[in-house]
Amino acid sequence: MATERPRTRLLRMAEPPRSLTLVRHAESLGNVADTQARETGAERLDIDVRDADVALSSAGERQADALGRWVRSASADQRPTLVVSSPYRRALDTATRAVGDTGVEVVTDERLRERDLGVLDGLTGKGIRAAHADEAARRRKLGKFYYQPPSGESWADVVLRVRSLLSDLGSGLGDARLWLFTHQAVIMSFRYVLEALSEQELLDIDREVNIGNVSMTTYDRTDAGLILARFADDAIVEGAEAEVTHEKSSSDVGGGDA
Repeated sequence: MATERPRTRLLRMAEPPRSLTLVRHAESLGNVADTQARETGAERLDIDVRDADVALSSAGERQADALGRWVRSASADQRPTLVVSSPYRRALDTATRAVGDTGVEVVTDERLRERDLGVLDGLTGKGIRAAHADEAARRRKLGKFYYQPPSGESWADVVLRVRSLLSDLGSGLGDARLWLFTHQAVIMSFRYVLEALSEQELLDIDREVNIGNVSMTTYDRTDAGLILARFADDAIVEGAEAEVTHEKSSSDVGGGDA
């Protein structure tokens, strides 16, 4: 008889929070530039700031404000009690607009930042094939999870960050409703760790679901640990009649054909 797979791989959370919600940042100017580059067949995104400084688009501001209205109107047992954000502007601005004047503390943690693409930053799949054909071939050989761009990070590297953060969060937060504002690859890495997914299971989910901007992925604490309650849920934005967007993350540069 097959044994039940453990919920985590060597993850020690002595006292996990009551709930853990992962919020993808609102639509950014980088998301818009990426979509435009793909549509026009450009090799590089038309954006001139570093990834950490990319601001929200006007649609992204409306999305973040829609979440903020929901937070202010939610009952006390639905609101977050602690918010931790990626320090990248698009995530932190989403978090601060969402929390507003509710008095909930917002802290930043670099382990929630976007995946670093190194020398491939700002390039589309077409641009990678044109300027770094050898890297495109290496990515195809190694696969999306383990491929590490020069001077950048693999998804596996992001997983290590997630494990480190969860280890720190695993004590003293038993009553917390914890919200983390972060990026698509980081959210998928949380799923990999918390659900003990295999590489193939992770990639299958990533292929099937493009995590929407300001969508929410929530784990609830049970006797069996943190269990997935909802994934990539964008009902709050949709219900507020703000534009629902599912732009690809910069960490997905090149897609499957880079």
